[in-house]
Amino acid sequence: MKRRTLLKQSAAAAIGSLFITRDILAKNSGPVYGHNGMQYRMDAAWGQLDPAKNPVNDCHEMIQDSKGRVFLLTNETKNNILIYSTSGKLKGSWGHDYPGAHGLTLGDNELFITDTNRHQVFKTTLDGKLLLTIDWPRESGVYTKAEEFVPTEVAVRDEGDFYIADGYGAQYILHYDSNGKLLSWFGGRGEGDEHLDNAHGICIDKRSSTETLLVTDRTRNAFKRFSLDGKLLEVIHLPGACVCRPVIRGDYLYAAVLRSPDLGAEGTGFVTILDKNNRVVSNIGGTAPEYDPDGKLKPMAQAEKIFVHPHDVCVDSDENLYVAQWASGKVYPYKFTRV
Repeated sequence: MKRRTLLKQSAAAAIGSLFITRDILAKNSGPVYGHNGMQYRMDAAWGQLDPAKNPVNDCHEMIQDSKGRVFLLTNETKNNILIYSTSGKLKGSWGHDYPGAHGLTLGDNELFITDTNRHQVFKTTLDGKLLLTIDWPRESGVYTKAEEFVPTEVAVRDEGDFYIADGYGAQYILHYDSNGKLLSWFGGRGEGDEHLDNAHGICIDKRSSTETLLVTDRTRNAFKRFSLDGKLLEVIHLPGACVCRPVIRGDYLYAAVLRSPDLGAEGTGFVTILDKNNRVVSNIGGTAPEYDPDGKLKPMAQAEKIFVHPHDVCVDSDENLYVAQWASGKVYPYKFTRV
């Protein structure tokens, strides 16, 4: 009996060792994407689910909450929100009321969802209870009807006030207090660097002693830095990159690049990463960043066909990336593990 038990234990240990070895090999195999120490391996099967039960349409944006769960926003009204573990297992789903679901931002244990079809912004609990609705800003005097307001993103300060980017509408950045009262606005469509064209994303940048706003100017291939009261401070030019929203984790800024205009075609996206000095250090699926002797960034482009239209990057607490894609054959998000 002792010999039989010993054999069983030895066999179980061997099988366990085999599985561990297999997992390690899988994790450390396959192509490596990126540059300059910011490199990753791709898992294209990470977020796949049964589309009959949990379908997606456009996978727009993703966040990670304080419990480590990864939330995906899609404009599929069978389940606008899919909640994953970092291993890719489905933890839950909710939402049927957001046909134009586009922007997903984490506040203080709450979510902000922008809906481009409904011309509204919604604040909800993490499990979907509606807390606040922001309608088109009639009181501003710069809008004449709801259809002119097509919000794409929200940025939330620790104090609770927030900024809405009207990236598919009149291109204003609108500042609200925590109760949803409009305080001010700036930007808008027009010529000159203080104006915006496709203000697709916005975030609060707290990497220095003074908080600022980073705003996407996608058509012009740039991020623009504004003070909290709307004064233009800086233009970060990113030639060859139609960037989506800026995402900050630690010292780095990450962004999905929807397409590269220099290639003149759809399906030419990649992911770009900038350091705190606004220098591109890595492109996932893109060309290696290259600067002229005078410090000017040379045009970037897709180099590897791993994306179609990447729309957002979520950076988890272990610095792994999750990439959601728009108009890409209803694919689920990909995971990129830091190497």
